[in-house]
Amino acid sequence: MFQFSKHVLEELEKRKIPQKLVEHTLNAPEQKVPEVDGIMCYQSRVEISGKAYLLRVMVNETMSPAVVVTMYRTSKISKYWRTP
Repeated sequence: MFQFSKHVLEELEKRKIPQKLVEHTLNAPEQKVPEVDGIMCYQSRVEISGKAYLLRVMVNETMSPAVVVTMYRTSKISKYWRTP
């Protein structure tokens, strides 16, 4: 269960990222990468308007329910993708 902050809901609209893609990434992330201070990055490779992106969703897992604090898409997939 995830809660969306007001900021995230505004950013979804502004950044033109479908909420369904964010929800899918949260429920079935390709990778979970620790960031800072209890923030976990859920990330998945997605296609938006025919272009490949990495969708990065930052989640504060120390809260209950976990709170999505921000998210963004980037075309710099190799910069953030972690190879096991």
